[in-house]
Amino acid sequence: MKRLRLGYLTAISPLCVVLAGCGAGVGGAEAAKPTATKQADEKVKEKAKGEAKAPAPTSPADFLELADQAMAAEPGWIFAVKGDEALTLQEQESGASYEATVSRTGKPEALRSQGVITSSKGVQKAEKVFVVGGTTYVKEGTAAWRKRASTDPAMENKVEDSVAAIDAYRGYLKAGNKDVVAVKKGDTAELQVRLQPSSLKDVQDRAYVKTAVRELDSVLSQLQAAGVATGKSQITLARLNETLTLDARTGRIKAHRLGFTFLIPHDGGYINYRQDVGGVNRGVFKGSISRPVGVG
Repeated sequence: MKRLRLGYLTAISPLCVVLAGCGAGVGGAEAAKPTATKQADEKVKEKAKGEAKAPAPTSPADFLELADQAMAAEPGWIFAVKGDEALTLQEQESGASYEATVSRTGKPEALRSQGVITSSKGVQKAEKVFVVGGTTYVKEGTAAWRKRASTDPAMENKVEDSVAAIDAYRGYLKAGNKDVVAVKKGDTAELQVRLQPSSLKDVQDRAYVKTAVRELDSVLSQLQAAGVATGKSQITLARLNETLTLDARTGRIKAHRLGFTFLIPHDGGYINYRQDVGGVNRGVFKGSISRPVGVG
C-alpha cells in the first residue's frame, strides 16, 4: 500500500552569499579595531545585506529549490509514516493500515523502512523494505526476502519516501501541470495538488495522477483474478489530494501526504478504492544504510 517511488535527491550545495570587497571604515572606534576584527564586521554586514536582498520564495519552483537545498544539507532524515487503504462494496469493506519508521540517506542514496501492516480484521504482519544501489528488498512477515529493480512497479508501490516528493513535484511542473499551487500559512508553506472528480481516461496522463494509477493497476489485477473485470475508461477518479508541507523559512520538509479515491463500476454500482498515506519529518538521520544481511 505504500506508494511513492524512491527518487534520488540531487545534492545541491547550500546557496553561498558572495561578499563584495569594500574599504574599511575610518575614524573613531572603527579605526581602533584590529584589521581582522574590522574585516569580520564587514563580512557580517555584507552577509546581512545579501540576505535582506534575497527574494522570498513565492512560486512552487522557488519553494522546491529551497527544499532541495535544505534536505541536501543533512546526511539523512527520519520520517514517521502512516497510511491506510480500503476496498468497499455495498458497505462491506476490506482494508489495511500501515505504520513505519523510514530512514533515508542522500550520499549514498538509500532507504530503510521498518513497519507493521494491520488488516481490517486485526491481523498484523511485519514488513521491512530496503532500497540500496537501485535494488529494492522486501520482507513480509516470515516470508523470504524478495528483491527486484527499484523501477519495478510492484516495488515502487512498496516504497514511501517523502523526500522524493521534491523530484515528483518538479516533474509535475515540468510536465506543464498548472494544478500545483503554493500556499503560505504563517511559518509553513504548502505545495498543493487538488483534482476535481474526473473520468480517469481524461486525467490519467497527468504527471501527478500516475502514482495513483500505478496503485490502481495492482488493485485491478486482484479484482480481475476474483472475476471483476472493468476497463479504465469506465473508472472515475473521485478524489486526489497531495500536499508537501515545508518550513517556509528554511525549506525543510515537515510532511508529505497523498490521498485518492477511485470508483470502479461493478454490477450496477461501484467498488470504492481509496488510499491515504503520509510521512512526518522526525529529524536528522546520521547513520548508514546497507542491503539486508544475508541477501545477495
